Amino acid sequence: MNGSMSERYDVVIIGGGAAGLSGALALSRARRSVLVVDAGEQRNAPAGHVHNYLGREGTPPAELLAIGRREIESYGAEVVTGTVTHLTRGAGVFGVALADGRHVHARRLLVTTGLTDELPDIPGLAGRWGHDVLHCPYCHGWEVRDRAIGVIATGPMAVHAVQQWRQWSADVTLFLHTLGDLPDDTWEELAARGIAVVTGEVTGVEADADRLTGVRLADGTLVPRDAVVVQTRLRARADLLGPLGLETAERRVGDAVVGTYVPAEPTGATAVPGVYVAGNVADPFGQVIASAAAGLTAAGAINADLIAEETRAAVAARKGIAPHVAEMFTEAYWEDRYASRPALWSGRPNPHLVTDVEDLTPGEALDVGCGEGADAIWLAQRGWRVTGADISPTALDRAAAHAAAAGDDVAARTTWVRADALSWTPEPRRYDLVSAQFVHVPTGLREALFARLADAVAPGGTLLIGGHHPSDVGVVPRPDVPELFFTGEEIAALLKPDEWEVQAAEARPRTVAHPETGQQVTVHDAVLRARRR
Repeated sequence: MNGSMSERYDVVIIGGGAAGLSGALALSRARRSVLVVDAGEQRNAPAGHVHNYLGREGTPPAELLAIGRREIESYGAEVVTGTVTHLTRGAGVFGVALADGRHVHARRLLVTTGLTDELPDIPGLAGRWGHDVLHCPYCHGWEVRDRAIGVIATGPMAVHAVQQWRQWSADVTLFLHTLGDLPDDTWEELAARGIAVVTGEVTGVEADADRLTGVRLADGTLVPRDAVVVQTRLRARADLLGPLGLETAERRVGDAVVGTYVPAEPTGATAVPGVYVAGNVADPFGQVIASAAAGLTAAGAINADLIAEETRAAVAARKGIAPHVAEMFTEAYWEDRYASRPALWSGRPNPHLVTDVEDLTPGEALDVGCGEGADAIWLAQRGWRVTGADISPTALDRAAAHAAAAGDDVAARTTWVRADALSWTPEPRRYDLVSAQFVHVPTGLREALFARLADAVAPGGTLLIGGHHPSDVGVVPRPDVPELFFTGEEIAALLKPDEWEVQAAEARPRTVAHPETGQQVTVHDAVLRARRR
């Protein structure tokens, strides 16, 4: 174990099983600073060997993990034995608190905490778990082949399980336990394959010394068996993620709930930017080799995510944009802002949108920086088909909910796209209206952004851009970043006169209540409205 912990890492991995170590191997080889925090609670610890892992078939679980630790440490990753007690999220960084009082920070999190097998409340099962009380035929079937196997029905998957185990032995018995009667066709299928069925409630499994002897029924009968199979409830170890806004979902097989998991994209990315999951916490049925593969996949996605962030910072630095300003245009920044309150904006459409769109024929619209969806919904209510784009998943979730609340017709006419406006390129010449209201980025990034938006306007379509005018600085509170603000004339100058008819490029007055004094003051918004010829 490497106990010399730094304060800040590129990635902290919580969980040191196959998924976590595989992710750490790829990330440390990518020259990332990596800390693995391992509580030593691997799901397969009671098992004697790992199976179906090409090249490591039959390796004891502890030995496989020891090999993995040595490999990742050889590339500079750190491993500590400990428990993470709390996670926090700040602007672009996560706080990770350990039970021993240590505290570190991470740019990204990879959670590979696995799951807990919750056994049925039958005496004797827990003590034999992983030895001759089993659950997975692909993990243990070969080791008990041709032996007397009993499957205790604790849920509707029991019939499926007993048919599977019949592949490894001709002596397989289904204990109905509390399942109740079976359909006639199921009885016929079991009989056709020579699977015995025992009725009556199971009261325990019994062993003599270190060998399972049989299954005890409520009437006192002991049915001799060499191995017992039960279906566990697969509960994701994900309580830590609650404070970050991540909850588990039910894992179903057909109509049956068999456990919980953390929903994620195929890359392991969760709904919270910067948090990734891999292994059994995300895939309850994944075997060891699948968990290792998922850890590798997540590591690649994390490294790509970090590279994109670093590239944005490098471009901003090249353009002379201060790091604290560049941070304002990251997903993490906006997620934190939206997480700070139930509604960040008023829910009313921007006034210049209302004024300038009233005389347009509804068509296809793009709303960039759509936030919680007020502009897009207003357009959809007037017959527009609208794509709302924003960097914040939370904002998009709220926008979709507001659209649904506005009615099925509005929801059907709105589409929500997660996009970073600084790098995203909308489809050229597609939209009858492209609107960007109060999307403020510094000089050096602004020109490229508005050029891409202008390029998305179809022939005869309208480009509408609004924002805070530089003259407002000092009138009402504004961010102390003067380079964020622009005039309509500056944006008009970016458009080619032979391609565009500039219909408005001005500073429009608007009366608002001062946020500190409450007095009515006049502010000015920069407005650009132009039609592609």
